[in-house]
Amino acid sequence: MAAGARMLLVAAIASGQGKTTVTAALARRLRRMGQRVHVFKCGPDFIDPMVLEHASRAKVHTLDLWMVGLEQSRQRLARAARDADVVLVEGVMGLYDGDPSAADLARAFDLPVLAVIDASAMAQTAGAVVMGLRDYGPVRMAGVVANRVASEGHARMVAASLRDIPLLATLPKQTRQLPERHLGLVVPGEVDDIDLILDELADQLKLDEAAWSALAPQLPAEALPEEPVRPLLAGKTVAIARDAAFCFLYPANVDTLEALGARVRFFSPLADEPVPEDADAVYLTGGYPELHGETLAQARRWQDSIRAAHAAGVTILAECGGMMVLAEAIADVEGRSWPMAGLLPGRVQMQPRLAGLGGQAMATKAGELRGHAFHYSRFDTPLAPAAWTAKHSSGARGEAVYRVGSLTASYFHAFFASNPAAAASLLRKDPA
Repeated sequence: MAAGARMLLVAAIASGQGKTTVTAALARRLRRMGQRVHVFKCGPDFIDPMVLEHASRAKVHTLDLWMVGLEQSRQRLARAARDADVVLVEGVMGLYDGDPSAADLARAFDLPVLAVIDASAMAQTAGAVVMGLRDYGPVRMAGVVANRVASEGHARMVAASLRDIPLLATLPKQTRQLPERHLGLVVPGEVDDIDLILDELADQLKLDEAAWSALAPQLPAEALPEEPVRPLLAGKTVAIARDAAFCFLYPANVDTLEALGARVRFFSPLADEPVPEDADAVYLTGGYPELHGETLAQARRWQDSIRAAHAAGVTILAECGGMMVLAEAIADVEGRSWPMAGLLPGRVQMQPRLAGLGGQAMATKAGELRGHAFHYSRFDTPLAPAAWTAKHSSGARGEAVYRVGSLTASYFHAFFASNPAAAASLLRKDPA
């Protein structure tokens, strides 16, 4: 029987401490040491998993007690612990932020916590911060990574303040960092020297190998048997937009479509590729269409093909950025307006302020489909919503859901694996 893997939930007191940087550096460093590394991301996120996948060279799935569910999260962790030497789970925001929080996930699966602290403006106070993180929940604290340390002397002061908690690693102040934009980090495909940056971070990570070796491998308790997915999309072809403008796609969504029996085909609106002629359904994912407004406005073959697919009654599911390109126009923050496909009346306006954030659920004929919203734009339209999502956990009204013929569109990002039958209902001729 497998002995299990060293498992760590990488957390911090807040966003901006360097969780993704440290997780990516640690994954790259351990992989170069010959370790099999499996990385997960806690909570709804598309961008951090892309960076972590690039660092670890393995698919990064989401864990979340609400959106993914307790048993499905347990199944994914148990499989990873059997197949890998190290399992890293990057937390979300601060350790105790959100409902459920990263701390809730750690306690649910007895995951030891690796605390990342930005030590650039502190020394001995680091111990108080880490002990507070440990005791507030409490959680099982495995150790600390001190990020942005100034010197070896600085690192020694931090280590001394931690008392009985090991300083597993330090990372110096970085001259080059992973670049960011309004929705988070810049996706790896747009960073020319991403591998060089990741290798530099791995080189700079000073790992206490003795303390690392002292971490005991563990194997999560076996999950309940997975329920078989009914082949509700057997024989159907689902065309998925995927390129730099449409890059927000959960790997689990593709896995779920294939488990439902669908044949998945990818195409690039940004490259002016038309909707595949054999598509029974089109899935327009989120991403960054606002950064590619001019190119998408000139993609006549793509625009003509999505209009033709809609006129022919092909089922279309458009999420966030996918919805934006079906409006009449997208206006960016500089005031430039780019004409889009026009299947939805109205105009999308980018704005500097966050317009939607958090877990949400969509009601369908096949039950609740869980997911989230995260956007910096608003859709000004005369179209009346056909429905609204519900916010977790208040139940308050969330994002508008629009339906025009065979098209369902919303800022809501669905996590298909939370209810495969509900996902299938949105991609068949009988929309929810």
